[in-house]
Amino acid sequence: MIADINNTLTRREIADAIHRQTDLPPVQSRGMVDAILTSMQQALARGESVKISGFGTFLLHDKAARIGRNPKTGVEAEITARRVVTFRASSKLKDRL
Repeated sequence: MIADINNTLTRREIADAIHRQTDLPPVQSRGMVDAILTSMQQALARGESVKISGFGTFLLHDKAARIGRNPKTGVEAEITARRVVTFRASSKLKDRL
């Protein structure tokens, strides 16, 4: 699997790798990638964490509203409350990196 010049692995590259490794038709490989990512998005939208054994866990965190400061101008502004997704790599992934 070779990532593009920006070192970003894309959906298409993942689907192409699945196609090469499994001999599934390219359309099915793309469908498989889309189905997996859709399932992950839906789980996160429901407030669930997504754990992929041997890879890592996608976790949701609620951040409270707070006052921030524009580093360029120094002007204070309110940063609204929001929900963010974080990723925690598994020990197996950390060992490989």
